[in-house]
Amino acid sequence: MSATTRTPTTPQSRTTSRSARLLGDRRLPVLVTAGLFLVMYIAGLSRYQNYGFGEPQVFLNLFIDNGYLLVAAVGATFVIMSGGIDLSVGSVIGFTTMLTAWLVQDVGLPLLVVVPISLSVGAFGGFLMGYVIHNFEIQPFIVTLAGLFLFRGLCLVISKESIAISDSAVSSLAETRIPLGVGELSIGAVVALVVLGVAFYVLHYTRFGRRVYAIGGNEQSALLMGLPLGGTKIAVYTMSGFCSALAGLLFMLYIQSGDPLHAVGMELDAIAAVVIGGTLLTGGSGYVLGTLFGVLVLGLIKSIIQFEGTLSSWWTKIATGVLLCAFILVQRAMTARKST
Repeated sequence: MSATTRTPTTPQSRTTSRSARLLGDRRLPVLVTAGLFLVMYIAGLSRYQNYGFGEPQVFLNLFIDNGYLLVAAVGATFVIMSGGIDLSVGSVIGFTTMLTAWLVQDVGLPLLVVVPISLSVGAFGGFLMGYVIHNFEIQPFIVTLAGLFLFRGLCLVISKESIAISDSAVSSLAETRIPLGVGELSIGAVVALVVLGVAFYVLHYTRFGRRVYAIGGNEQSALLMGLPLGGTKIAVYTMSGFCSALAGLLFMLYIQSGDPLHAVGMELDAIAAVVIGGTLLTGGSGYVLGTLFGVLVLGLIKSIIQFEGTLSSWWTKIATGVLLCAFILVQRAMTARKST
């Protein structure tokens, strides 16, 4: 009988093996984003301790000031996870603020009637884009770009000027704060956290969520498995339209006005938050909690710039661009490792 020979493992080979396993871990981008947020927050505490940065309310303000972005980014997460893209997010948000302001302020409809109208319009817009993408086999980039121009144009059809909202129901909701003992949250922040919780459950614990992962991972394989490709795609864009409209309502509460220029470019912020949160741009991999950390990182950058006082707000865009490039490189390293 011949003895089986084993190749001896060296420290270098063990290190290489551990590095390969680390790069192959799907949770790596989320952990990196969470670690980045923690490092940035600790740096802010050490630098601005005398300016109240360590107050619990400063942390809670990240949710208050970015609740609408979190909702929009959650909708974008589903789209990107399925292998698509939605460039109409910012325009739908801006249109929702204009439509809501016009119906409440000029037409005189009660807010309880206006809210479902606005949400329905956003969801229907997403449904139409998803229908065109699937049935006419047009690239999502082109279809949602058309949606971007359409909804931004509809903003100008309603009014070319800003519409301030003086409705008492809107003011009451905007000023309502929910005490938490160590601080308080706005209605918009609470709604955003509820949306995040629902999205987490749907994406990770339902058949629909598994279909989204499967389609984003390999569309042809998902089709051969008998998954409802068209219905899932249309549903994903419908959800994105709904989330964009809901983000528009939260943004309207935050600003208390409608303006045709509201949320210009916010679709890029939402996409950046999703990618920084660890979702692959090619689809099929990511976590909705990563999107939360992506939004918090972007919000923390704004807060640090505000506390610094001497930096221009444009540094937010610069920092976002640098982080986006870094996380795309991490994604590239992960995908390259999986393909070998």
